[in-house]
Amino acid sequence: MPTVKIGIVGKTNTGKTTFFNAATLLRAEIGTYPFTTKKPNIGIGYARSFCVCSEFGVKDNPRNSICIRGFRFIPVELIDLPGLIKGAWMGKGLGNQFLTVASQADVLLHVVDASGSINQAGELVAPGIGDPVQDVIDIEEELTMWLYKILEGSRARIVKMLESRTIRLIPALTQLLSGLKINKAHVEEALKLSNLQDEPFERWSDEDLKRFATNLRRVSKPTVIVANKMDVDGAEDNYERLIEAFKPIPVVPCSAEAELALRRAESDGLIEYLPGDEVFKVRSYDQLSERQRAALRYIAERVFERISKTGVQYAIDIAVFKLLRMNVVYPVEDENKLTDHRGSILPDAFLMPQGATVYDLAMEIHSELANTMLYAVDARTKVRLPKDYVLRDRDVVKIVAAAGRG
Repeated sequence: MPTVKIGIVGKTNTGKTTFFNAATLLRAEIGTYPFTTKKPNIGIGYARSFCVCSEFGVKDNPRNSICIRGFRFIPVELIDLPGLIKGAWMGKGLGNQFLTVASQADVLLHVVDASGSINQAGELVAPGIGDPVQDVIDIEEELTMWLYKILEGSRARIVKMLESRTIRLIPALTQLLSGLKINKAHVEEALKLSNLQDEPFERWSDEDLKRFATNLRRVSKPTVIVANKMDVDGAEDNYERLIEAFKPIPVVPCSAEAELALRRAESDGLIEYLPGDEVFKVRSYDQLSERQRAALRYIAERVFERISKTGVQYAIDIAVFKLLRMNVVYPVEDENKLTDHRGSILPDAFLMPQGATVYDLAMEIHSELANTMLYAVDARTKVRLPKDYVLRDRDVVKIVAAAGRG
């Protein structure tokens, strides 16, 4: 079901795996030595959106997602990637494995230790010694050089293709990079940002190629910087430095450890907490040990009072809805009762990219439905919608198909 892939990247010991565990509640190995994560951990997280059930005044029966207290949680795939070191693009450490998996992500969450508790090698040090701004720069350079290496290695082949006049530059680059989930729109935008759209490819300098690789990486793998460990003293100053150094890239303050503790406490029935909320409620203080009380008190004072929320869910939501600009769409088979053929109310919620049509939604559900589709119906207005109707966030639509299917 998940169509959105989110890669979690960063140096070792920044809290990437803790973030992953908090978002998925899968207990991947956590350690404080380089390359604890030796292969990608893959799990399901969720993007949080206001559900339309409240607007329509119905009690929904979600099937492909979850609805809790009026919030719909739509699954996305999270990939916790091995930590990078300098020179990863040349194959050092686990670089090749990391970059191969990163290429399949739609968006990246770059987890950085905002407290400055890791050095350049990713080893734990006293807070304030490390430089999170430089850590981000290091990882960005690895990603850029990875793309640059691919482009540079294919330069002669691209020139030969262009000289034969069998293909133009944009299709040639798109064809070359399609396996990295880079499309024509990404290539066009990167060319424009690099001011290379009118420059013949054979005249590109190494600096031109690297500038193009930098912009292509930014548009094809947009990034949220997750400023983790915000509960540690000194992190606030580094958080401000990160914002200033990398604007307009979003920087989300975060405490992945706090989120993991809250989700486990909620799972154990000790508290009431919904991922993304700015508060939690203790069910019964009598059930808590003194250690648990102290931990929750610490989270309330050092996390919620400082940054209002843990940031884990917020980072995912920013990635899905702000950077990828996804819309949540609800297909139904009865536009009046908002049900499927089983009578389930608002059973499914799909994440659809900006510009997607109802035909694209039909294809997402089933290719046969798309092939036999006639039109769609807006459940709110009952207006008939053509196949090329562009979907909007929170649309509820019925797809009408030939042979009684719809």
